[in-house]
Amino acid sequence: MAQTCDLPIDSCRKCTISLTELRSDHILLPVSPLILARWTERVVPPALPESTPFTLDPYPMAPRSRHLLVLAALGAPAALFAQAAPDSVTAAAPAVASAADSLANAANVAAAANGVAINFVWTLVAGFLVMFMQAGFAMVETGFTRAKNAAHTATMNFMVYGIAMAAYWAVGFAIQAGGLGPILTLGQAADTATLTRALSVTFGGHTWNLAGLSGFFLAGVNYTAPVFAYFLFQMVFMDTTATIPTGALAERWKWGSFIGLSLCIGGLIYPLYANWVWGGGWLSQLGSNLGLGHGHVDFAGSSVVHMTGGVIALVCARLLGPRRGKYGPAGKVNAIPGHNIPMAMFGTFILCFGWFGFNAGSTLAGGDLRIGVIATNTMLAGAFGAITAMIYMQVRYGKPDPSMLANGALAGLVAITAPCAFVTAPSAVLIGSIAGVLVCWSVFFVERTLRVDDPVGAISVHGVNGAFGVLAVGLFADGTYGEGWNGVAGGVRGLFYGDAGQLGAQLVGITTNLLVVGGLAYLCWTVIGLVTGGHRVSAEAEELGLDIPEMGALAYPDTQDISSAVVLATASAHAAKPTTKAAA
Repeated sequence: MAQTCDLPIDSCRKCTISLTELRSDHILLPVSPLILARWTERVVPPALPESTPFTLDPYPMAPRSRHLLVLAALGAPAALFAQAAPDSVTAAAPAVASAADSLANAANVAAAANGVAINFVWTLVAGFLVMFMQAGFAMVETGFTRAKNAAHTATMNFMVYGIAMAAYWAVGFAIQAGGLGPILTLGQAADTATLTRALSVTFGGHTWNLAGLSGFFLAGVNYTAPVFAYFLFQMVFMDTTATIPTGALAERWKWGSFIGLSLCIGGLIYPLYANWVWGGGWLSQLGSNLGLGHGHVDFAGSSVVHMTGGVIALVCARLLGPRRGKYGPAGKVNAIPGHNIPMAMFGTFILCFGWFGFNAGSTLAGGDLRIGVIATNTMLAGAFGAITAMIYMQVRYGKPDPSMLANGALAGLVAITAPCAFVTAPSAVLIGSIAGVLVCWSVFFVERTLRVDDPVGAISVHGVNGAFGVLAVGLFADGTYGEGWNGVAGGVRGLFYGDAGQLGAQLVGITTNLLVVGGLAYLCWTVIGLVTGGHRVSAEAEELGLDIPEMGALAYPDTQDISSAVVLATASAHAAKPTTKAAA
């Protein structure tokens, strides 16, 4: 039904419909019903009185025509925005393309910068987690030792952080990473690399790197942010290695000797082996130079960190000798239980938490989505290490030993540290399960067969399972990760996936660690002994406990006989004075 209006047809704004007029330059403009009527050859009656009412549908049309007109009205706005003069389009095309290229380049630059920033944050936060593991080590070692030595054991774990760091900052980092080259994930390209000098030899037609020669005291890399972030991350790894012997040597170790060994680990022993595996050294070149897989592969430190610490602990504990009362006259092995098992268990939880930074952080790249696989494999291996240790102790000895459960979890974590990025979840479970049994067997073997006294089981947890971890890479790596690792094409594959050469490289790395790290530990121990006048506290101090004689403070003053401790310590000090005067 038509609607009517009292206004003249040519002055009614309500009747202007958003239709269009086609101009000679092909630009469409809005038109009124009067122009539409002219195009459709309909003539508007020329003279209508102003008062004559009219309908809003003054030009009757067929229904089909009316529908077409409505469609044209709806499509006109889109046509207006889409059209331009042909010459204008041709002229604007290069400018539009140039603007698009500039925008794309800016987006790429911004994306790259964001990726580097994410990697920086990821690496630093992971380093902070690993640093917090120091608290876990302190709790585990203190809990597994006796109360009379608690202050001494805890203080060693506290001070090894700063002492070993000082040596690593001065010389260790340069030896490890001085020839590393650009740190690509942290935004450092080849033309901006600062760690570029290495000590090398040529043998058999190949160049072999032996040590880094730049970055001493972090000089020459002033404010080079990628190097500083890398230093922090690597330093806390080194500190883990330096901490391991403090548990094996606890309850009879002289403070001065502890300081000396910490300096040697941070300044020489750890950095040298770390260079050979992570700093572009000769073990990492076994693949590119000799075709042994991808060279010695250790993703996060089963050999570089844990086995190194375990071998140092084995050599030094053997040289230091057992605690008084550990072995009876007939060779009987006497148990010396720790004073606080809950403390050790809480410390183990802290270590499990920090291990996510240890393993997943070793990507140095928050954008590497493999971190999800790495973190999950880490979690699974630690859990199953505790489970199989529990089963082993229950079956063999009738009770699940809490200390063995903690060490089983730690053994699983140590063993998965090298292969965590290269294996499937079932393989991670298998590796952790084997480690849980292996640590139980090894603790008794070291204690009863080798007759080496290790109060906390550090040699078995870190040394034995560190070696097993790098072997696991040579067995279970499936080739889905590690493309281009150590300059070798393809992913890292172990023996079970077709690359026997990778297992060979892993065995070379283990043998080298035993010989070189063990030899350096013996050498350093000998020199330190000459400087400090021996490594072991007196029998009286050991019997009393090291808190008063070595630290001057008791960990638990309310539960110790302080007066007798002070008297004994004072008497020992007086007894030493005449000897000092005679020597003078």
